[in-house]
Amino acid sequence: MKKNILFIFLLLFFMISGFAQEKVNVNLLNAGNPILPGYYADPTIKKFGDIYYIYATTDNEMLASGAPTVWYSKDLKNWYNYTMEIPSFTAKPITNFWAPDIVVGNDGKYYLYFGNCEIGCNIYGYVSDTPIGPWKKLNQNDEPVISNGYPREGFPSLDAQFFRDSDGKIYGYWGTWVHYNGGYAVGELNNSTMKDMMNSKNIPLSQTPEPFEAAYMMKKGNKYILMYSGASCHDETYNVRYSYSDSPYGPFKEGLNNPILSTNEDKTTHGPGHHSVLEDGKDYYIVYHKHDYPMTRGGLARQVCIDKMIFENDSTIKKVIPTSVGIGKMVKTNVPENLVLNAKATASSYYHLQSLEYDYQYKPDFAIDDNNATMWKAGSNALPQDLTIDLGSVKEIKRVMTQFEFASYYYQYTLEYSKDGKNWHLYADKSKNRTSGSPMIDDTNVTARFLKLKILGTEKTGLYAAVWNIKVYSELFELPLKLENKKSNVEPAAVSSHKMLIDLDVTNEKNNTSFSSLPNKGSLGGSFTKTGDVKISLDKENKIKALNFVNGALILDKPVPKSLAWNGSYSVAVWVKNPEVAKEGEFLASWCDRSEYNLANSYNALAYNIGHYGAAPHLDGHFDMKYNKVPEQNKWHHLVLTFDGVVEKIYVDGVLDNAQNMMLSSAIKNAKIIIGASDIGENYSGFMASFKMYDYGLNKYEVLNLMKQSAPKATKEPSKK
Repeated sequence: MKKNILFIFLLLFFMISGFAQEKVNVNLLNAGNPILPGYYADPTIKKFGDIYYIYATTDNEMLASGAPTVWYSKDLKNWYNYTMEIPSFTAKPITNFWAPDIVVGNDGKYYLYFGNCEIGCNIYGYVSDTPIGPWKKLNQNDEPVISNGYPREGFPSLDAQFFRDSDGKIYGYWGTWVHYNGGYAVGELNNSTMKDMMNSKNIPLSQTPEPFEAAYMMKKGNKYILMYSGASCHDETYNVRYSYSDSPYGPFKEGLNNPILSTNEDKTTHGPGHHSVLEDGKDYYIVYHKHDYPMTRGGLARQVCIDKMIFENDSTIKKVIPTSVGIGKMVKTNVPENLVLNAKATASSYYHLQSLEYDYQYKPDFAIDDNNATMWKAGSNALPQDLTIDLGSVKEIKRVMTQFEFASYYYQYTLEYSKDGKNWHLYADKSKNRTSGSPMIDDTNVTARFLKLKILGTEKTGLYAAVWNIKVYSELFELPLKLENKKSNVEPAAVSSHKMLIDLDVTNEKNNTSFSSLPNKGSLGGSFTKTGDVKISLDKENKIKALNFVNGALILDKPVPKSLAWNGSYSVAVWVKNPEVAKEGEFLASWCDRSEYNLANSYNALAYNIGHYGAAPHLDGHFDMKYNKVPEQNKWHHLVLTFDGVVEKIYVDGVLDNAQNMMLSSAIKNAKIIIGASDIGENYSGFMASFKMYDYGLNKYEVLNLMKQSAPKATKEPSKK
């Protein structure tokens, strides 16, 4: 099973195309899309009673493996987030909560289904008396509702969606990477047990042209409309298509106007797909995800959107026009005017993203534009950071709602208010907060012109002070539900020491083939213990003294600092000479443990090979960064890998060679700082004169200065008398 999953993941990697996006204008005041403030994908929208719910994959974490959450709203515009209580598997906690769907049973209970690849790529089922849980397992022994290899051996059972027909029968449609796996699957769900599939079979590929994943069934009149996503979810080719039939089992015929939803001309909607449909009265709305902008590496920091969908007749869907406006102007709401829409904002700092692909600023005004495509992000992940809003005149304030970048993690903060911008008073004290949520709601009745949000701490290391939107109201209003997440027992995240952790330079050491350890002169201290074949010797061609790695490594006797966990910033700088650059392996350093999560972005290392992970490996073919121009072999080079919490960059001899937007989930629980190899071997073979490591991201000027200051000097020949 593990080999099958790895094969699938590697296939996904090779489908990820590196491309530079043109500048896209997503800066729109009071935008309707995206509808959710955060990174979510694979949305299923339902309406139970007078409340709308969106169940989705929580994105931008370890191969889309964030917390299982639900969003709820009464007006399709103002959404509230809640983390659901879902029992873990017997063997391990649930990490994957992929492409969820929910069905109301004949008993009136709610049945939740989602995909998970931790103990096999299966669909698992849970039941609750409410749409938001708490949930109970349908099978106490963790037996899936739809297992991997069903209805055909080797078939991956993911992306399941269920459809209740007018006769009460419930059908399931599932499958991903179906162009490799012979087409989608369809079967009937036993509506007595809600956990058994019957009469399942595969739908021939010819009946759903150009498929990839995410089948979705709906009915229009007497026609069964099988919608699905095509091309690749990682790039701009992703799209929505459909076929139709007179039966839930087919045969299906391709519909007109395909694909009905695609990347639009101005790229404000990029890679739309994996959707569901809301039928609300006589209106149809398609709810789908698209890529964020600037786009995070691999296209797995997606955002949920909604647009109108129109049928020409029962078997024909018109092309959907994706918009930034969405349907916001169509909805009725009881939420009063947001006072900040005509305000001004300043901040302690803001982030300027500069890479080979992008030049983009996360400005303070983006926190008050009521647009979920934009955010204010501080200039670095150092804390505290603050955002100040000027309302223009003194106004009555009763409610402040703050949407931080990550809804599933807590932020510690205070809100202050002032009439003159000089004398400040406390509005809300969340300096010791350990409860996540979006929005965070603070109610106090004051009169003020200025509001100041000061972010003091985060639950996860390396998260920025970042806000999608802050909204201010002069009157209170009813919320759809009164829900609050459980308080986290996790301590606030460690912060960067902003120091050089590791300093190892052997250019002045004596040649020593028998040394057993070397001291670390950086702030972390400790000593490196030698394993295998490593010696200090002279590179005779350049007369530079260096570590000569043959089949060995150096391992530090200190734990990896907590400041390097999760999304913690770092820089690694080495002077190396690689006699022969290989296609794979050749790890210069490793400081993570790939066994803790075994998911993309949970692993960090620096390498020197010509493969797809030539510069920065992030685990099994995902999100890796190669060298655009591989450093010439058998020559000395200064290589610097930096990550500031937003962008990862590789510099070769002081020149930026490659860069990518990233969100890491580094696993350090059992990790060691290793020089010359990875945590599972993958040894480097060559010379290394020095190694330096920092728990912050060096900028381009610091990289250049370090290269000049640390350049190894040739050893002088002893004088002859």
